[in-house]
Amino acid sequence: MDKQDDAREALEGILVVDKPIGPTSHDVVFKLRRILRMKRIGHAGTLDPLASGVLVVLLGQATKLGPYLTLHDKRYQARVVFGKSTDTLDAQGQTTNEAPVPEWLLDEVKTIAAGASLETTPHLQSAFAQERSRTQQTPPAYSAIKVAGQKSYDRARRGEEVVLEDRPVEVRSISAVGAGFVEESGLPFIDLDVDVSKGYYVRSLARDLGQTLGVPSYLGALRRVRSGPFAIEESVTLDADRSHLEAAVISVPKVAERCMSTAVLTATGVVRASQGKLLGLDDFTAEPSSSEETVAWFSPEGVLVAIGAAEEGRYVVRRGFYGGTNCSS
Repeated sequence: MDKQDDAREALEGILVVDKPIGPTSHDVVFKLRRILRMKRIGHAGTLDPLASGVLVVLLGQATKLGPYLTLHDKRYQARVVFGKSTDTLDAQGQTTNEAPVPEWLLDEVKTIAAGASLETTPHLQSAFAQERSRTQQTPPAYSAIKVAGQKSYDRARRGEEVVLEDRPVEVRSISAVGAGFVEESGLPFIDLDVDVSKGYYVRSLARDLGQTLGVPSYLGALRRVRSGPFAIEESVTLDADRSHLEAAVISVPKVAERCMSTAVLTATGVVRASQGKLLGLDDFTAEPSSSEETVAWFSPEGVLVAIGAAEEGRYVVRRGFYGGTNCSS
């Protein structure tokens, strides 16, 4: 790599991008590679083309943090449409079922649209309560989950029957924030604010709400407003120029500080961690937190040295960071 390439790859950290509807998450990465003129870019937490909102883009050494940035809760604004279902569980799929929407559900949608609380809509209230208590969820067949070494959506597109195992999930909160009728079709919809754990599919939520209410349904729109500690308010748009993008980068150390517990190494601990050796308590200025699986290890000067974890009374390096990046950057 020549000096010019070194300078290009020196930009390290994350960008909180407000992904527009249309492009894939990979499309966003491809465009940013071209704008920033650097190769080492990835993302944490895929967004479907239909979805917009927070996409955490990883630059340089921040790509090492990817596995840890997908572990956090996420918050969405979602629209569930009733009266039709699709194979992909969203608006881009092929219709698989259509049925008249019961009058009682039409009435409850109108009630929410008029600004009434969920307590005045018993059927929707019961369906929401059931979803809040959910601990297992069946992912959509059209998803990136691998089945026998192949992505589920590839097999589904070939017409194969795909049966995915339920996954553990947690629902922090679900609330109705609006309702109405789709202008083109006249189908009723309800707008939701959803706060959920990693691994939760909002498309599955749309399917499951309809099943609980006994009516076909699909996800009409989706916007992610928070991914872990990163919120839409700090995002940049994909059409921002290079200078604005560079100014919006959150440094690798600050990302680590926001996403996990931290510990400070001694001078000897810095050397040992940089060499990938096992560490002991005497390599830290204070005992690292035992409540977290992984901890960000910093030097006394505030340089991120490694991501590590406790194993059988010792501390092991999970990810090392070459060159060191300072917290003040």
